Amino acid sequence: MREVDRVIAERLESGVPLVGNVARYIIAAGGKRLRPSLLLLTCGALGYQGEQRFNLAAVVEFIHTATLLHDDVVDASTLRRGNATANETFGNPASVLVGDFLYSRAFQMMVQAQDMRIMAVLADATNVIAEGEVMQLMNMHNAGLDEAGYLQVIRSKTAKLFEASARVGAILANASAEMEEACANYGQALGTAFQVIDDVLDYAGDVSLMGKNLGDDLREGKATLPLIAAMQRGSVGQRETVQLAIERGDVGMLDQVVRIVHETGALEVAQHAAAAEARRAVAQASRLPSTPHAQCLIQLAARLLERQH
Repeated sequence: MREVDRVIAERLESGVPLVGNVARYIIAAGGKRLRPSLLLLTCGALGYQGEQRFNLAAVVEFIHTATLLHDDVVDASTLRRGNATANETFGNPASVLVGDFLYSRAFQMMVQAQDMRIMAVLADATNVIAEGEVMQLMNMHNAGLDEAGYLQVIRSKTAKLFEASARVGAILANASAEMEEACANYGQALGTAFQVIDDVLDYAGDVSLMGKNLGDDLREGKATLPLIAAMQRGSVGQRETVQLAIERGDVGMLDQVVRIVHETGALEVAQHAAAAEARRAVAQASRLPSTPHAQCLIQLAARLLERQH
């Protein structure tokens, strides 16, 4: 990861100072670096030690960072990872344009891998992520969204880059088609579980640990799994309260909504859904050769359910 960070710092350089300033601001803010870590661990599990893994790990982090810059503008977010968002600090135009820079820089770096399959996988993932963002936008304040629609959004918006990161690691290692699919399925399951837990934390997390404002999903009118489950399991009155809060994006109703989410057992429903995805990830990682890297992938999925931020 130190080598990946070196590549990131080197490739953030631009002749336009504001580009580097905004990009460095959001990357320096921290983050879990899960996607590049996933690519590196997959390479390790399948025996690939070439230099290209550092370049492509940086690529997936750039793609992810670009989506964050754009997301925060669309969602009008003010806090991420405990710091003011880039759009709050530098303004919306700079955030959007630097996000564009990171996408285009990632594609420049992809070309250097000189592998058409890797380019196809990452180009496809970037396109699916954009579609997921549009689907989410269309579903804002839609209290009628069901679990299938919710999963379609998060598998596109979040899980797709996890899936692509693991698949690229397998491609670099010249893995068999069967092993590549196991890696890709692991990434998709891990990414899905990660997002479901993230949505649970918006109604049950500790703001001092999370580094973001509780209730942001409600303010944005997002019908996430805890709210979908609460509407399915609650009384008529509880369902109508949650529906109204989603349709209005009314953070003033957050305390009521949190109480309903707890009373209906909706958090447990969402946690069970995340656990099922984590188990699916463990099953896929267990198909890899038994190495410390593969064990780390298994532990990563198992521990995901314990995350607090």
